[in-house]
Amino acid sequence: METATTLDEIQDPLFIAENWMKEGRDVAIATVVETWGSAPRPTGSHLVIDSEGNFQGSVSGGCVEGAVVTEALDVLESGKPRMLEFGVADETAWRVGLSCGGRIKVYVERLG
Repeated sequence: METATTLDEIQDPLFIAENWMKEGRDVAIATVVETWGSAPRPTGSHLVIDSEGNFQGSVSGGCVEGAVVTEALDVLESGKPRMLEFGVADETAWRVGLSCGGRIKVYVERLG
């Protein structure tokens, strides 16, 4: 017997990733692995991305998601994981919007 899907499951990036993979989509996951200072999302936060650029979840509350999605698409194509770092002292952080004063490290890998 199937259980009803809850609102939490509908919004849970890991649940979404599982469903996307069942649909045959290529999926990458980005995970916050370290934070320093005023980081917008805690360690363990996830963003899942499919090969079409669809995404669910958050690693930075919207500050660097665009850059992470771009990197995830490269990870899906190459199959090689990447460690990304964004911080206020990093020129990239200002360009992509992480100006909150903190730093985050995000690990991006292909699932499946």
